[in-house]
Amino acid sequence: MTLSVCIFAVTVALMIVGILFFPEIKLGKLKISTFWVVTLVGAAVMLFACGADFKQVGAALVADTAVNPVKILVLFISMTALSVFLDELGFFRYLANAALKRARSGQKTLFLYLYITVSVLTVFTSNDVIILSFTPFICYFAKHAEIDPVPYLAAEFVAANTWSMLFIIGNPTNIYLATACGLNFAGYLKYSLLPTVFAGVVSFVCLYLMFRKKLSAPLSGGAEKVVIEDKFLLWTGIVHLAVCTALLAVSSYIGLQMWIVSLCAAVSLFVISGITYAVRRKKPAHLLNCVKRAPWQLVPFVLSMFVMIAVLGQKGAISALGKFLGADFAVWKYGAASFFASNIINNIPMSVLFSAVIEEAGAGVSAVMATVIGSNLGACFTPLGALAGIMFGSILSRQGVKFGYLRFLEVGAAVAVPALAAALGGLCLIAAIF
Repeated sequence: MTLSVCIFAVTVALMIVGILFFPEIKLGKLKISTFWVVTLVGAAVMLFACGADFKQVGAALVADTAVNPVKILVLFISMTALSVFLDELGFFRYLANAALKRARSGQKTLFLYLYITVSVLTVFTSNDVIILSFTPFICYFAKHAEIDPVPYLAAEFVAANTWSMLFIIGNPTNIYLATACGLNFAGYLKYSLLPTVFAGVVSFVCLYLMFRKKLSAPLSGGAEKVVIEDKFLLWTGIVHLAVCTALLAVSSYIGLQMWIVSLCAAVSLFVISGITYAVRRKKPAHLLNCVKRAPWQLVPFVLSMFVMIAVLGQKGAISALGKFLGADFAVWKYGAASFFASNIINNIPMSVLFSAVIEEAGAGVSAVMATVIGSNLGACFTPLGALAGIMFGSILSRQGVKFGYLRFLEVGAAVAVPALAAALGGLCLIAAIF
């Protein structure tokens, strides 16, 4: 057990070092993210050095269960593709501008509209897509309006990683943890609704109190003009996303697995759009960009982490951690532990690890949902909490906006911690009812 734990710890440490100091490796024109390369090597080393049972690990990867990592990856990448397609058409930027045009009375109104817009869009897409779409726009608008972008960037990031808790599709960690304990779309929502609302309200109040002085400055600029030219493809994308979300909500009642629903929706969208481009005799630029922007790097990363967790389980480390955490006071214990663990090993590896620990400890649904809360809000505490934080920092660096680790931590301590307490309090109320 000791060797497997040491290899896992070293792998995680090297992953964090890579994220902070060597985020990419350049091989000619090809750029490769180091975080998944490190975990892939770590998984290989652990398999051979620890004498793992290859058949058992392989069987877990292809098992016909809800926690199958391949199914989870298909679900997340398919949903991301639907969202990215709309982003390529300018849908999210258009909605952002619509909100900004209504915020002529000042920065406080603008701040509120931005928070609401990001929150609503995150619920139906995913936090990663929203952060990738909105961050460059906020930087551009703030520069044009001659205002400080930090309050809006903080509001965007916190809103995206708070309201992503509401639906199971909002974050890959939601999908992994919920499916691991057998929660379907509706069953998940039953436990997530109140904690998400509590956390959303508290996080907005904390953000407003933190930035209220800066938001008192006058607003001199305006929104840019955004026109969506291809209305047919836009409505094709909107309909596919809406129908897919609706089917996901009732999938357990009609006997369909969620990954099949999302995959069929993505394939249908690509087929219809591909035919449209062929008829028009145009290059399918939006589809090609959609494929390029899909989070393919998550595939080796998640599979590698799953392999390492499987080996840890074989060697008894999961059992030991499960006994240590136990099943008592599950909401507060697992909520706090997952929140801080996300900022040590990132929220995706944390979710894979805690899923196995919760099963070993027999902590139940309350512990699972507490871990979901910790995995989402943990992303708001430091940039290491989630891949979204890493992408966020990279975008800001290219835009020349200063939002370093200490500034991020300052916002996280003032906003994420109170939001965590509110969300866990809401979960306690729900757990008492059900």
